[in-house]
Amino acid sequence: MLKKLNQLSVKEYKALFNAYYTPLCLFSNKYVGNIDLSKDVVQDVFINIWKKKIVLRDEMEIKAYLYTSVKNKSLDYLKNKHQKFRSNQTLDDIKKLEKDSFFYKEVVIVEASEILEKAINTLPFKCKNIIELSLKGLSNKQIAEELSVSINTIKTQKRIAYRKLRPLLKDSFLLLSFSFLMGN
Repeated sequence: MLKKLNQLSVKEYKALFNAYYTPLCLFSNKYVGNIDLSKDVVQDVFINIWKKKIVLRDEMEIKAYLYTSVKNKSLDYLKNKHQKFRSNQTLDDIKKLEKDSFFYKEVVIVEASEILEKAINTLPFKCKNIIELSLKGLSNKQIAEELSVSINTIKTQKRIAYRKLRPLLKDSFLLLSFSFLMGN
């Protein structure tokens, strides 16, 4: 799918947009704190790529360009907003957001979340529901009460889910572990 961007067809461009739109919106939201504004930021980045026919050679270059562009566009918005309205976001807050460490941490978290979400979406409905509740921090007992099933059913469904998720996530173990550590 990934040729030089100035050679992409409309169909290929749409596929690129669809593949990265949601994770980039979530990423931008970490900066601007408003999902609607995040959507505008991401759309602006894609429009800029299309208009300027920016050349990107491979998947890694595309990801790097997109995340960096979204970060810069988000920071530009914050700086502009701060100057216009003297928002409750201080210049020190903006400087923290500009740091590479914040950028890398958020990229890893968004990428890992996407991988995990795709894997969870392959699970049967019951397993998926139980794993999602578990990831929200509910205990087995709380999940059992919420779903009106026994704790043993919860344990069994979790075992089934873990057995199905292991092969899907084995290649992403380090990224998922690293994102978990960074998120805490």
